[in-house]
Amino acid sequence: MLNIKKQLSRLYLSSILGNLSLTGAWVAILAARGYSLVEIGFAETIFHLTSLILEIPSGVLADVFGRKNMLIVSSVMTMIGNIIMIFSGSLWTICASMVFQAAGYNFASGSGDALAYDSLKINACEDHYGKYVSAQLSICRFCGGLSTLCAGFALLIGHRAAYGIDIGIGILQIWVLTSLQEARVSQGAENKQPFSAPPSVRTPKLHTAFRTTKRELIDCFAASVAFLKTARKAVLFMFCNSLVGSIDILLLFFLQAKLPGTGLSGFMLGFTLFFMETGGILGARLILKCWKLRYRSVFLLTTLLVICGVLVEHSGICWLMAAGGFVSAFGDDALQVRTNTLLQDMFPSEQRATLISMESFTFSMIMIVLSPLAGVLFSFW
Repeated sequence: MLNIKKQLSRLYLSSILGNLSLTGAWVAILAARGYSLVEIGFAETIFHLTSLILEIPSGVLADVFGRKNMLIVSSVMTMIGNIIMIFSGSLWTICASMVFQAAGYNFASGSGDALAYDSLKINACEDHYGKYVSAQLSICRFCGGLSTLCAGFALLIGHRAAYGIDIGIGILQIWVLTSLQEARVSQGAENKQPFSAPPSVRTPKLHTAFRTTKRELIDCFAASVAFLKTARKAVLFMFCNSLVGSIDILLLFFLQAKLPGTGLSGFMLGFTLFFMETGGILGARLILKCWKLRYRSVFLLTTLLVICGVLVEHSGICWLMAAGGFVSAFGDDALQVRTNTLLQDMFPSEQRATLISMESFTFSMIMIVLSPLAGVLFSFW
């Protein structure tokens, strides 16, 4: 039996360390180094392309080789990206760093949630998963806001020192991750025991291990696709959540560029962006008080909030635009908590990380479609 309190507290601490960064405003850092917006946009495109390619394979690897191991791989990838950024001197080395940064994001995207849910299920307390998701989203929003506030300090000390501090934080995160215990609930098993390494990892014959591992990877992906073909409700939940989330993310992104045009000073911009992020924290917490609401009602209410945020963005009034960003983040995270909890109850443990990655893949595809449309919409009005 897992010590669930220690397991979750370590996951929380890992999330704090993973989201705390002096280089969260990397666009501003690159701009200060003399890179043009076109070059920065190209680097961001490399990040998203890498993310699309690795999203589902990273989930499959987590399901086969263990979620804890992939969380450690995620931290290592991010640290490599930071090291490359320290020594970068051209656009191509910047893009190389983006590849590793994206890989770090992908390997962590489904592994943490899958590990948390199975840890809770082993202890027969999976009903508490909603509280876990709420806390994790609050951590991401709060630490993301702090990272935005640290942008000025990062520019003051220089990009090399800032990325060097991030590497130190990454080392601490790996130390925390090594103390986690792998957990997996076997399909149809009566005894819910912590997961041990698959036979392919333990076999002494290398060629046999390769063939077995290859078969496990293929089987895991095939089983995930087969599940989605029959679980239409899960697919609908994934699409609805990704659509609302993408609209909120795009709104907050373009508000960064449009708020200064209302007369907001650079000093106040960071605090305003942080204020909007706190809307997500409030939404993630309050949805726990409204758990009896039907999912359809939650979806309609949260979608309405996000749409309201988009509409007031065109007002040109600073405080109203900030309020719109706040309520949009509120709706996004409230729906995220509710949807993630429902999906985890549907997903089989053996493919849990893979299916979470497929949801992230859905989000990325929607973002690719909506991003240029949002650019036209927000620039036209």
